[in-house]
Amino acid sequence: MNQSTYECLIVGVDGSAASLAALRWSAAQARLLRTHVVAVHAWLPTGARRAPYAPAAELPTPEQDRRRAAERLHGMVSRLLELDPEAQVRTLLDQGSPVPVLLRHARHALLLALGRGPRVDITLPALGSVARDCVRCAKCPVVTVPESPSELTACPVPLGEDSAVRLEQA
Repeated sequence: MNQSTYECLIVGVDGSAASLAALRWSAAQARLLRTHVVAVHAWLPTGARRAPYAPAAELPTPEQDRRRAAERLHGMVSRLLELDPEAQVRTLLDQGSPVPVLLRHARHALLLALGRGPRVDITLPALGSVARDCVRCAKCPVVTVPESPSELTACPVPLGEDSAVRLEQA
């Protein structure tokens, strides 16, 4: 159990422009909610993602993979702080597949934010597999933030309200 992930906003960070948008959006929401953001980056050793028949001669070591993942995470947070120096953000690097890692750390969070890239093909699902599985299985609200700032609206997200009541009012 990680106390730093209680009553905060968890953001899945993968190095993409969409995850930076989610990080920026979450930092703004955290200010409104008087809490902090935890940027979570899940990583796996390169060998875990390669076919068993692929040549292993040039595989990085797990420690090299971990270092690269840490650099990616800290690079994203540095980019956020350049854009928003007041952001209250912590980092969490965890070895594992993205969905279980994010769900574990979001268990007691106020919400989980994930970036959503542009939809280039209408025949493909609107959400990627990580976002889809998190939306389906998370114990907290999940927000998908579009990569493009033009799609964002500046309004707070209601938390702690009964969604059935909110739906009746709509």
